Amino acid sequence: MLKSQHNAWVHACATVAVIVAGLVFGVSSSEWCWLVLAIMAVWTAEALNTAFEFLADVASPEFHPLVKHSKDVAAGAVLISAIGAVVIGLLVLGPHVIEWIR
Repeated sequence: MLKSQHNAWVHACATVAVIVAGLVFGVSSSEWCWLVLAIMAVWTAEALNTAFEFLADVASPEFHPLVKHSKDVAAGAVLISAIGAVVIGLLVLGPHVIEWIR
């Protein structure tokens, strides 16, 4: 997935950043659970989207509008999971960042 999908690199960088932030701020076990769940959700959505795109390309090598729409929906699922992960990240890490700023 990292070889073929640019967005997987974006997710990898975000994953590393969240893990580093969690370690720096010393988040609790329950906070780690939320962060790991968010990371896992994004990676799962990205993996399923990538698999779906590969399968769609094999099933319909020529352009087909329904294949395009289905790929768009799969990509939208990744976006939804990424937005959810950002919200979880803000809820978990936000208070730590605010406390660090003070």
